[in-house]
Amino acid sequence: MATAYERFNLHATPEKFYIEACGDGANDVLVIDRVSTEMTLSGIKDIPPSGVTRPICGIMGTTRLVAGMYLIVITRKRKVGDLFGHTVWKALEFDVISYKKTILHLTDIQMQDNKTFLSMISNVLNTDGFYFCTDYDLTHTQQRLSNTSPDFQEMSLLERADQRFMWNGNLLREIIAQPELHKFAFPVIHGFIVMKPCCINGKVFEWILISRRSCFRAGVRYYVRGIDSEGHAANFVETEQIVQYNNAQASFVQTRGSMPFFWSQRPNLKYKPKPQISTDTNHMDGFRRHFESQVLIYGKQVILNLVNQKGSELPLEQAFAKMVNGMENVLIKYIAFDFHKECSKMRWHRLQILVDAVSDMQEEFGYFMVSSDGKVTSEQSGAFRSNCMDCLDRTNVIQSLLARRSLQSQLQRMGVLHVGQKIEEQADFEKIYKNEYAQLCASTIVTFTFDLRTGKRTHWGLVMDGWNSMIRYYKNNFSDGFRQDSIDLFLGNYTVDETESLTPLHVQKDWKFLLLPVIMAVAFSMCIICLLMAGDTWTETLAYLLFWGMASALTAAVIVVNGREFVDAPKLVQKEKMD
Repeated sequence: MATAYERFNLHATPEKFYIEACGDGANDVLVIDRVSTEMTLSGIKDIPPSGVTRPICGIMGTTRLVAGMYLIVITRKRKVGDLFGHTVWKALEFDVISYKKTILHLTDIQMQDNKTFLSMISNVLNTDGFYFCTDYDLTHTQQRLSNTSPDFQEMSLLERADQRFMWNGNLLREIIAQPELHKFAFPVIHGFIVMKPCCINGKVFEWILISRRSCFRAGVRYYVRGIDSEGHAANFVETEQIVQYNNAQASFVQTRGSMPFFWSQRPNLKYKPKPQISTDTNHMDGFRRHFESQVLIYGKQVILNLVNQKGSELPLEQAFAKMVNGMENVLIKYIAFDFHKECSKMRWHRLQILVDAVSDMQEEFGYFMVSSDGKVTSEQSGAFRSNCMDCLDRTNVIQSLLARRSLQSQLQRMGVLHVGQKIEEQADFEKIYKNEYAQLCASTIVTFTFDLRTGKRTHWGLVMDGWNSMIRYYKNNFSDGFRQDSIDLFLGNYTVDETESLTPLHVQKDWKFLLLPVIMAVAFSMCIICLLMAGDTWTETLAYLLFWGMASALTAAVIVVNGREFVDAPKLVQKEKMD
């Protein structure tokens, strides 16, 4: 397998960037012309001594904004651990460098737009969870890597990467188009990786958790739901648990993603907007594409739908079940489990009902395993696809329970656990396991505080639920539009055209957006003043309070009725996912 360079020096001159590969015997230099944007391969001798030099950890890619091209580099990284002898890094800091020496050629509006686009790129880069490896393919599971051809093994990391999980694929388009430059870049995944040396019965093994977030139909909670016409489910995540002991290794894979048909849940200032199932779309085409690809990649599918079977979530559950039945595919099994109903009043032990119900299927699917002599002894023949509404809280809990059950079997086969021993009884490892799965949950704001560290939901957890719910409410309504635009720009769902005089950022709000919040604020302020500065008589005070109170209530009602016009909605991409 062709590896990528691990360290670089960036030499910048007014005309060109010289990216020098560092390491034993490295003599290659990637030259980027800051005027023509052309990329060429050169040698160390061509680096001019006048350039400003700085070390960098890698090339994230390039992007075009209003002011022209920008180079995005990784400036700081941290070692996560070693995966089968290959160092895995977490990217911590980035720098976005303009090709142009000045932006004075831009108008004031263009400068503001360029500044906004830069802040969008930075918004994504500052999101925790970018990982990479320069000599190993993090985008594929252990089983997929074992079932590859010799030709695949000879490909560069960029050529062989699973495009679903390569978050800098759009940024590396120009480098990917030139095979001679492939050693200067590597795939960067987004998600969560933890590697922990653990000990049970005096036997030290490596426990690894890799969660890969798909870059197809990625986005924020309410603005990206369901699927697209290609069958890509919103916020799809592949989670792989790996165990390594005595040169033997085992892997168990699960997936999660939005319910794969056309539905939406646009923010409208209400705490929980009502989901809407599209009535003018052929759901089965995209639905069938989604599951055909899932079966092809992962084998048999067991769908664990954890949504409520009452209220606004019920139509979604019913639609999902109906479509699975309509496919008539024996490789796909559907199980609905009303998480909130079954576990109400903190009856968390009832989660075992679902785990036991799927135990035979989990035994049938098995897991991927390689013996200490390198022989594949078993493969995983199917996967659990879990979902709730957001594929976060409830899904995380269930996936951790299924992963633990698989781990129990793997450690017994490897000889780490004795016959009859259970993981739950291994206090030190159980603490590590629960803490790291809690960290996986904490990679997003979780409103459902089932404490994976203790296996309970505490009263303090209930308090935190309220706090996290308030944070989520604010983000959903007043910041998620910008975040969605940031993701779409970063992933190439929207491309900036330098020739455009006016970008989609300039969306004109009508009079309601400008006037009504002011009226409500004034009316509410007058209510407070009336309370603090009472009139000559109580009837006068009451009259003022009623008047300004009614003005506040009526204005608030009009705002809520027109809620969609007051939330922070995405501006850049107007596709079916935003409907």
